Amino acid sequence: MMMCCLQTLLLLLLRLSGLALTAPTTQNIFFYHDFLSGNGNKELHFSGVELHVDSTQPSVSAVRGGSATMPCRFWYEPELSSQRDVRVKWSWLPAAGGHETDVLVALGSRCHSFGAFSGRVQLRQDFPGDAALVMTDLQLNDTGRYRCEVVDGLEDRSSSVYLELRGVVFPYQHPRGHYQLSFLAAQQACEEQGSTLATFTQLFQSWKEGLNWCSAGWLADGTVQYPITRPRVPCGGHGLAPGVRSYGRRHLQLHHYDVFCFSSSLRGKVYYLQPSHKMNLTEAQQACQEDGAEVAKVGQLYAAWRLTGLDRCDAGWLADGSVRYPITRPRRNCGPSEPGVRSFGFPPPQHKHGVYCYKSADE
Repeated sequence: MMMCCLQTLLLLLLRLSGLALTAPTTQNIFFYHDFLSGNGNKELHFSGVELHVDSTQPSVSAVRGGSATMPCRFWYEPELSSQRDVRVKWSWLPAAGGHETDVLVALGSRCHSFGAFSGRVQLRQDFPGDAALVMTDLQLNDTGRYRCEVVDGLEDRSSSVYLELRGVVFPYQHPRGHYQLSFLAAQQACEEQGSTLATFTQLFQSWKEGLNWCSAGWLADGTVQYPITRPRVPCGGHGLAPGVRSYGRRHLQLHHYDVFCFSSSLRGKVYYLQPSHKMNLTEAQQACQEDGAEVAKVGQLYAAWRLTGLDRCDAGWLADGSVRYPITRPRRNCGPSEPGVRSFGFPPPQHKHGVYCYKSADE
């Protein structure tokens, strides 16, 4: 019985070998075969043809409220004789970290955008293989890495572009003083001042540009850090080299620090307003309203100082109840020898000062 089974198995193997030897073959290594898969989508199976995807530049810089184009193109080697409908997907990894989320998916002329990107993104498609992502009305939290993925049948290639916004990082503290803010409170404080939590990349760039601050503050990734350009005793001592000092990740609710905020370009104008007499905080708010404006936020004043060169040696109220003034050309009786936004802290609201107003571009 066992011998009979072995003979049958050998006979079956010989027949299968014969079929394999007589199966048709092709000498064209670039042979394509289109077929309808089980789900009805047409797929391309090929050998010897390679799909390429490239972004041509690693990063793109823009400003808040503006637009940006993240380049991406795809092509085949060797080149195909006709254009194919491929699937293009753009996704986004926030600069602060977290999960990658969908931005846009396109198949041929059909396109769909997602979430907060809806209505603000589209594919450029200026030439065959152009899959560049065009974004409008840029928001402060749009920064991060954008990935362009192209899928053709079983072929899948991708490339990435980093979007950064030009702006200014500034330290901010609670009116009650230093180290009063949990992570969520810090996030809210930045938003109330027309800004967002700074990323480490933004803080590091500001340090390279001269930001020198001895108080630790939250960053968008939940770490607490501070930038030092001139080592000194209260800031780690003279023995530590200049750099961005880090406390690492801290407990988001239990630990309290200041915060580093990031503000990008203005959509309007910040200006100093002083009627015939100086004003308390309530009078300052009313004066801006009568001028068709509102009291400027701290982030707006920093953006005006850094991005438009606002220079005024007059202290004025801001929306959070602080009193500050911007200096781009340091001079006598205008504070330290470095450019910056000077602060008088949070004086009692009945004190008399001028005011910095903000008028939007629409107004």
